[in-house]
Amino acid sequence: MGPTYIPQMSSAGSERRGWAGSVRRLAVDITPLRKSRDFRLLWFGELVSQTGHQITTVALFIQIDRITGSAAAVGAVGLVQLVPMIVTSFAIGPVIDSRDRRRVLLMAQVGLTFASTVLLLGALSGNPPLALLYLAAAVNAGLTSIVMPTRSAMTPNLVGKDLLSTAAALNQVMWTTAAVIGPAVGGIIVGSAGLAWAYGIDVATYVVALGFTFFLRPQLPHIDANAVVERGWSAAMAGLRFLKGRRILQSTFTIDIVAMVFGMPRALFPILARERFGGGEEVVGYLFAAVAFGALVGALSSGWVSRVQRAGFAILVSVTVWGAAVAAFGLSGDRLGLALLLLAVAGAADVVSAVFRATIQQRVTPDALRGRLASLNILVVAGGPRVGDLEAGLVAAAFSPAASVVSGGLLCIAGVGFIAARVPRLVTWRLGDPP
Repeated sequence: MGPTYIPQMSSAGSERRGWAGSVRRLAVDITPLRKSRDFRLLWFGELVSQTGHQITTVALFIQIDRITGSAAAVGAVGLVQLVPMIVTSFAIGPVIDSRDRRRVLLMAQVGLTFASTVLLLGALSGNPPLALLYLAAAVNAGLTSIVMPTRSAMTPNLVGKDLLSTAAALNQVMWTTAAVIGPAVGGIIVGSAGLAWAYGIDVATYVVALGFTFFLRPQLPHIDANAVVERGWSAAMAGLRFLKGRRILQSTFTIDIVAMVFGMPRALFPILARERFGGGEEVVGYLFAAVAFGALVGALSSGWVSRVQRAGFAILVSVTVWGAAVAAFGLSGDRLGLALLLLAVAGAADVVSAVFRATIQQRVTPDALRGRLASLNILVVAGGPRVGDLEAGLVAAAFSPAASVVSGGLLCIAGVGFIAARVPRLVTWRLGDPP
């Protein structure tokens, strides 16, 4: 018998396979979408509704800027949204943890459709009172504080513990895709077709999302039959009690508060577009979309996150990069291309932080408390930028938009250093360690 022939791979073929393997390792893992029907329905429904929501966010800022011409008035949107978010976040957690989460989600989505319809009718009237815009924004924020933690609490039961990090990355892909498309399209729609079209599209997207949610199976929480049933204020505070003594888990909240309050200059985008870049509504949309585009790139290349064990250190690094990129954006002058690039870098860093924070929170939280912890997380994630809107607007009104942006980015970096010094274990903490 002659010698066995072993074919040799050409160097070009080997190189191609090497590149393909590298891409696969970096690309976001879509296994949760393939394996879970209900996760697919939830994911695609939220993709549609979030796109409409982002269009409305841009339209609302532009409309208030048109009416008032005041950075403080635009920033006040954050203040009127913060109060209902706080109230709803504490009140809704026990409901999410004791009721069919599908039904809770459906009811909140109906309310969001109504809030966007109010904005649509106001735009059609031609001269809506400022109070109506603030009221609709407040209702929208309160209901968003129901939708987002409900979705978050559903996810672990839909995909399983082993796929939590990949599901978190996919959720970031969904949110950031919507945040790229929505603002860019929203600015164009407002500039070319008008505010009513922007709000009308938002209403239509909520109707589509309702259809996706309707076909979900019932999503009942896993409740321990031997557990003591808490009600009222005690039930609402259970999430805060769970945080007590868990320094790592607490840090995932505090570090995002720092990043969003000091490093999120979105309320200044209409003013910066007009005064620094000499543009109109389209430039406002580009500024919003740049952050989201960077986040989308970061999310799509997040295949590596499941191999990282030092999640706390990854959060510290990514939030530091976020703050530095925001500060550099404030110093970019009138160079729109450079400004968009820096905002994209900030967005990529933010999405990495978000994936690791979500992974830590969902791994260590029992299902019976996921609604309450998710509500607290949404209060931080969605409420932080609202406080940031107010902070950015007030500092810009007192000094200048550039001073507001630069100081916010630097304060974000300082906050990361402070948290790392107060919780040194965050640097070395690994997934699976006590929180």
